[in-house]
Amino acid sequence: MNKLNLDDVTQYVENHIGEFHDKRLAKVNNIKLKDVLKAKNPYMFKAKNVTSASQIIDGILSAYISSSEEGIFGNWLERLAIFINQKVYNGQKAAVDGIDLDFNRDGVRYLVAIKSGPKWGNDSQIKKLIDQFSTARRRLATSGAHVQVVCVNGCCYGQSRQSSEYKAKGDYYKMCGQRFWELISGEADLYIKLIEPLGHEAEEKNQAFLESYNNLKNRLEREFLNEFTAADGSIDWAKLVRLNSSFG
Repeated sequence: MNKLNLDDVTQYVENHIGEFHDKRLAKVNNIKLKDVLKAKNPYMFKAKNVTSASQIIDGILSAYISSSEEGIFGNWLERLAIFINQKVYNGQKAAVDGIDLDFNRDGVRYLVAIKSGPKWGNDSQIKKLIDQFSTARRRLATSGAHVQVVCVNGCCYGQSRQSSEYKAKGDYYKMCGQRFWELISGEADLYIKLIEPLGHEAEEKNQAFLESYNNLKNRLEREFLNEFTAADGSIDWAKLVRLNSSFG
């Protein structure tokens, strides 16, 4: 085990946080009106008595962008976790798909699948993760590695308690937030120390994002008015529903 140097973490964040901002900006710049309209429930807008293009575009974009950003930042945060673990425990990517970290700590071989947050998957996705853990265990057993193996679903944020982390169905642990970061780094308060460097150039990057976001809203509203409103300015609900739900 190597002692984690927080300067290394800060340097990594400053060198790579721009990747998150660039990807969220690229996502905004590539959004198409029909793509987001197809992703939302038009019946809900009607039931809520939405009557203007700006209301529909605001509702669609806020949900669409929020979901997109969660995914982009979650992937970025997972890479940060891998970097930290490599520095401390010389962790590496496992040979089995879905297992992000393979490292030794205190005589235990840990196989970790990293997820952004605790509510990340449905039943079939969790079953797939359990199957991946089982495959990884079998490979280690056939390789002749006689060590204790512990499988972990690690979540970058959220809460978990040691008393309830073990999942008998699948024989793995689910560690979230502080417990996860401590496992991969050996630092009990790392989850707090990560906050400061993440703000590197955040104000400047967010300003560029907001400018593009506002331009996008204006563009989508103009397109919506041209394509999905009647001559009197009212929303053409039939046309909107056909775009969203027709089989042809």
